[in-house]
Amino acid sequence: MQARVVESMEDAKQAVPPAEPRRVFPAGMLRLSLGFLLLGVGVGLSAFGLFLARHSEAVAAAAPALFRPCVGAPEEEEALERWIRPPARARHAMADEELLWLASFAPRARGRSGGYPFRRVPKVAFMFLAHGPLPLAPLWERFFRGNEGRYSIYVHTMPLYRANFTSDSVFYQRQIPSKNVEWGQMTMCDAERRLLANALLDISNEWFVLVSESCIPLFDFNTTYQYFQNSSQSFVMSIDDPGRDGRGRYNLNMAPEVELEQWRKGWQWFQVDRELAVAIVRDTVYYPKFKEFCRPGCYADEHYIQTMLTIEATHRLANRTVTWVDWSRGGPNAAHPATFGRGDITEEFLKGIREGGACMYNDQNSTMCFLFARKFAPSALEPLLELAPTVLGFG
Repeated sequence: MQARVVESMEDAKQAVPPAEPRRVFPAGMLRLSLGFLLLGVGVGLSAFGLFLARHSEAVAAAAPALFRPCVGAPEEEEALERWIRPPARARHAMADEELLWLASFAPRARGRSGGYPFRRVPKVAFMFLAHGPLPLAPLWERFFRGNEGRYSIYVHTMPLYRANFTSDSVFYQRQIPSKNVEWGQMTMCDAERRLLANALLDISNEWFVLVSESCIPLFDFNTTYQYFQNSSQSFVMSIDDPGRDGRGRYNLNMAPEVELEQWRKGWQWFQVDRELAVAIVRDTVYYPKFKEFCRPGCYADEHYIQTMLTIEATHRLANRTVTWVDWSRGGPNAAHPATFGRGDITEEFLKGIREGGACMYNDQNSTMCFLFARKFAPSALEPLLELAPTVLGFG
């Protein structure tokens, strides 16, 4: 019996296959693999760091959308707010081509009531086309005071000029990226389009007014706001002048886009609504013609917008400006209007501008024709500040 047990145990041992010897991973190969792994991690981190350095602004802008809290405001409200929020500062890194393209977008669909699908307070965009400083800024500061949320400001100067307004000023950080402007050249219209395009980035801007550093407001802000709000037309001076300085500046190469009988002239200081502002920055039909063929003595700022809007939307124009100027001092062939200094500023002088006009407003006769006036020298600031509360209605 014992022999059988021993025999069975031997058979069992033979039935179990012998264990394979354990393989040992070579230490050299292990160190080499770890080296490649650490190198790959290092390269990956370096590439990610380079990406962040180059695209930090885009990553920061996308971060709120990528990392949303699980609780809080509904995503729909955040998404809409992202699209309608105006830029915090006027400066940006866009080229003109990019800026005009972005500004040319216009919403077509409207909410159930026919308006915007969110609470929108229409604003007046004041666009200052200046060489450099704004010497009459203290007067404008008083004009804007207390009307926050109903206006926005954009300042175009020569590129090297840097404004030094303090953080409590309405002009603080309102200087847009600018380029050189030459009097009488197409670069003047480029600056106007640049101002319009920047202002269009704020969807609440409804009316767009071009003024200069020598302009002053003639009425209080609320009166000015209601004048634009209640008007059925925009204020662009556009006349058919048969003389040397009108049709005499027409170039036959303008045809067929612009025929002689469509050629118009007017002062450059305009006010347009949002729809016309979009049309101006979107234009690729008339702009190339004026850039190539309207050369001195054809002055593009007196013809381009006036002609283009007359062709495209003549019924939308009041055919007059709301900015008063005086050409009488320089004679009939004067290149620039009169400039008024300290000694010219009296109560009678300002009242004459405010009340001495005759025009049509919403198809009705009116004596209130001008909301702004130019040109005023820096020396006029002090008497203007003194008379503003009693004559101009603000300050």
